Amino acid sequence: MVALMALAGLVCGHRIRALADTYAPPAGAPGAGVELVTAAVAALTAWRMGLPYVPFAVIGVALAVIDWRTTILPDALTLPAYPITALALWPTGELPRALAGAAALTALYGLLWFARPEAMGLGDVKLAGLIGLNAAAAGWPAWVAAAFAGQALGALYALALLATRSGTRHTQFPFGPFMLMGAFIVLCLDG
Repeated sequence: MVALMALAGLVCGHRIRALADTYAPPAGAPGAGVELVTAAVAALTAWRMGLPYVPFAVIGVALAVIDWRTTILPDALTLPAYPITALALWPTGELPRALAGAAALTALYGLLWFARPEAMGLGDVKLAGLIGLNAAAAGWPAWVAAAFAGQALGALYALALLATRSGTRHTQFPFGPFMLMGAFIVLCLDG
């Protein structure tokens, strides 16, 4: 099953790269990086968490690539991801907890956005709900860890920018990839 998910990830990665290119072409020469990352993420997710989590992982790669290139998490991808991943999670029997986790993490990130709208976009708030949906399906400890993992990774990146003098305290960067990477790491370690 893992090999099959890796193959599916390669195919999905090709479509993700094409979709990301419609938002913003890559800065350098196109390569197979998106395809390979999607294949690895799909295979690792299937192995560690199971098939119900693969749609979230693949959609997460697409959102991360687009956000990194454009600093936009498009509603056209984020919003349909909710019913897609909820349907995938249905067989786990954890959908009620997953929906509660989605609402709770959306509310938490909504408060963060309300407190400092210049530091976070509404796309991040919508993405938080998607992360909360999938993390809570794995359990409340995974939800808590996923909620904070993205913040920690984003803070580490900001510190690296400061340490290398590549940025200042006011440097803006896309936060979605760090949220998704944190959730992915937590879910794979939890599985």
